Amino acid sequence: MDKNLTVPAGLNTIDRKMRYGHQGAVFWLTGLSASGKSTLAIALESALTQRGYACYVLDGDQLRQGLNRNLGFSPEDRSENIRRVGEVAALFADAGLICITAFISPYQADRARARSACAHAFHEIHVATDLTVCESRDPKGLYKKARAGELREFTGISAPYEAPVTPELRIDTGLESIEASVEKLVCYVSAHLGLGIRSEHC
Repeated sequence: MDKNLTVPAGLNTIDRKMRYGHQGAVFWLTGLSASGKSTLAIALESALTQRGYACYVLDGDQLRQGLNRNLGFSPEDRSENIRRVGEVAALFADAGLICITAFISPYQADRARARSACAHAFHEIHVATDLTVCESRDPKGLYKKARAGELREFTGISAPYEAPVTPELRIDTGLESIEASVEKLVCYVSAHLGLGIRSEHC
């Protein structure tokens, strides 16, 4: 190796903020199955991308098929699933992206650990849609199977969900439309990252 070769300094948080027009952050959507997490996450990603912001969605089904395919749904595996997700989300945020996650993440301790893994802004968003509403939607028939005893350790039925006590934002897609919920989420992200998004709801 050439001893006179100058190794360039790595990028820092300011460099990435100048490149993307915003700082890195994690917006962690948690809630029961069929509460609307994935729908909100994808809609938020679309709304921000259309405005030129750099973001990416980490979704439960997506990571269960790849990075976490070796994990089941025992309490221990659920915790390890969220630990890995928290670490990946932190890396995205460190890269300067707006990382949006959509995971049931039923345990408070696991969500707290994900927060502590992130050196950048971490926002816990509780999609607080009531169990009865989620069960009435049941797009994958999971609640029906859980009620019939065909699925063990199913959150909200045979496994606990520890709702956030003090989330940064609470959204209920059972009480308001998806469109209104997305607007509320976009306004929240804009306000906390200084994006300056203009909307009649902001």
